[in-house]
Amino acid sequence: MTVHFIGAGPGAADLITLRGRDLIAACPVCLYAGSLIPEALLAHCPPGAHIVNTAPLSLDQIIDEIAAAHARGQDVARLHSGDLSVWSAMGEQLRRLRALNIPYDVTPGVPAFAAAAAALGAELTLPGVTQSVVLTRTSGRASAMPEAETLGNFARTGAVLAIHLSIHILDKVVAELTPHYGTDCPVAVIWRASWPDQRVVRAQLGTLQTAIGAEMERTALILVGHTLGAEDFGESRLYAGDYDRRYRPVGTAPRFPDTAPE
Repeated sequence: MTVHFIGAGPGAADLITLRGRDLIAACPVCLYAGSLIPEALLAHCPPGAHIVNTAPLSLDQIIDEIAAAHARGQDVARLHSGDLSVWSAMGEQLRRLRALNIPYDVTPGVPAFAAAAAALGAELTLPGVTQSVVLTRTSGRASAMPEAETLGNFARTGAVLAIHLSIHILDKVVAELTPHYGTDCPVAVIWRASWPDQRVVRAQLGTLQTAIGAEMERTALILVGHTLGAEDFGESRLYAGDYDRRYRPVGTAPRFPDTAPE
């Protein structure tokens, strides 16, 4: 028996890995975070599967469901939105399972920031502009931020910021970022990235609050950075005609002379 923690993607039912889909289809028990997981994914469950929406359950109740499946010798598909490596509350569940000697594994999923960037048609890291993306959030009732992990500290690096769970305090976000990025820095807010009702607002830091108006639902991601919509950037050397690389040796004395394609 194994508990399969599966990143179910950002929302679109077909943005799940083949491995994740196949694991769902093979498990007689499915626990899913109903507030964020599209019900269409449950169609992959086998006939007669025991399906539990964990949105109204406590951690103890979730572990009780898993322990009961373990006692029956039944594999469990445990679905969380996005990717499990960030803000999934998986860590506390794994700690409980280790204490109970219940086996588990983890299947990654498409994270929300990637779906948001795709909605914008944007590469977040561009040569000569920005080469780093910071995934962060602001303090909330469920989890406080460590003292050093402030938006201002991250903004000082000039990296693209993917700010989660913070649209409800947009005024504070803008105020903290503007001294570092400037009022003309491109920004985008993406609600429910990849869902059928996805919405996107593009603006600059100085005009963002006006552009959004009263649309302040929490299921939104804020992307801030100078690569958003940038056109004035250098080209990567990776595909330059004179760039000597393993799969495209160039010149009379290439670095990798024995790897030229036949």
